[in-house]
Amino acid sequence: MNKYRYKINNLDCANCAAKMEKAINDLEEVKNATVNFITAKLTIETDENQDELLFKVEKIIKKIEPDVKIRKV
Repeated sequence: MNKYRYKINNLDCANCAAKMEKAINDLEEVKNATVNFITAKLTIETDENQDELLFKVEKIIKKIEPDVKIRKV
């Protein structure tokens, strides 16, 4: 199991963070995902390739908050 951490820039809304967390956890390849609004960090646990998963995660995030950018920590 791999754990990936990302910094979320321009996250303005706790409700949006909760929506992101739920949608990312709904991905089949994600074992667990947490979005911390206070620290603006996303943590994902998965067995999948990081690059393939990151594309799906970014798509989810952009749909909820178009101005948000994520980068690996």
